[in-house]
Amino acid sequence: MRLRHRSGTTLHLGYCTNVHPAEDLDGIIAQFDTYAVPIRERLGGDVLGLGLWLAAPVAEVLAADPGPRARLRRELTARGLEVVTLNGFPYRSFHDPVVKHAVYHPDWTSGERLSYTVHLARILADLLPDDAARGSVSTLPLAWREPWNATMADQAARRLDQLAAGLAAVESATGRVVRVAFEPEPGCVVETTGQAIAHLARADTGRLGICLDLAHLACAWEEPAAALKALRAGGLPIVKVQVSAAVESADPRALREYAEPRFLHQTRNPHGGAADDLDEAFARDLPGPWRVHYHVPLHADPAPPLATTTPVLREALKELAGGPEPLCDHYDVETYTWGVLPPALRPQTPRQLAEGIADELDFARTQLRDLGVTA
Repeated sequence: MRLRHRSGTTLHLGYCTNVHPAEDLDGIIAQFDTYAVPIRERLGGDVLGLGLWLAAPVAEVLAADPGPRARLRRELTARGLEVVTLNGFPYRSFHDPVVKHAVYHPDWTSGERLSYTVHLARILADLLPDDAARGSVSTLPLAWREPWNATMADQAARRLDQLAAGLAAVESATGRVVRVAFEPEPGCVVETTGQAIAHLARADTGRLGICLDLAHLACAWEEPAAALKALRAGGLPIVKVQVSAAVESADPRALREYAEPRFLHQTRNPHGGAADDLDEAFARDLPGPWRVHYHVPLHADPAPPLATTTPVLREALKELAGGPEPLCDHYDVETYTWGVLPPALRPQTPRQLAEGIADELDFARTQLRDLGVTA
């Protein structure tokens, strides 16, 4: 959906489709009728924004042939859907029974990651609404932190230079600007604001920048105002914001039902304590309180003693959109964990999932409206 900042800037708010498992074009289009159209209708809008996730195989097909790209745009337009951003973090197989560390491969030392991301930029250039100022593609923060050495850092730096050149070529061919946003995440080479500045500030910041995931920011126990100030001082633009919340508890025992086999749930406490997954945190008896990289529905507070990091989300949105000029214009609700929530919280039907996502989007829209952003 489109919102208007007090400066007159259009803010795009949508939801990320990596919550859905389809990895071929027909399956992706089927998602529109099952989920996106009911969500749009529940929200009462004429247009709903989607942060599409296109797995590598379908991205290769779409990038190679304008026919399927044109079909995808027609199918979106016919349903009152639009796309200004793509999620290029998961490469493929994001809904396998076990994903864990596989989501970080291929990383930014590889040609496969470069090709995939340029393919996404080419696709997005054709999907962008005619009046959209630019497009964005989010991606992983270089690599998982181990192994990482000077040789790998040099390889990644060369890939980023090639990426910037690829984005320039897309702009030259299509007239559309697409920027790529690196998403700091716990456990990765780039986890914190300081690491983002250290590793990315020498990149082409006209085309490359940061995807600020608000759950990840909270898990790093960073204060939004200080983090954003540091990014501005370091010259790193915020290209995209993922509006997300992590689960938190002062009593770690209450988190046991959140341990599950598909995704990695990095766990952090405010004293520098860290574990790469919930099972590890329990085994090491990591002192609380914990914040866990487990995206939870924005609109639904869990039962005490559990809480969520929505206070961090609200403070971050205030910094991002509450001033005279917005610091970012692309906002994507990204709760991809609906299918692995504890059973009592998990939607049982497609309709229930669509209703939950719509309620999340309404929550995010309300937060922005409270900051003076209008429909």
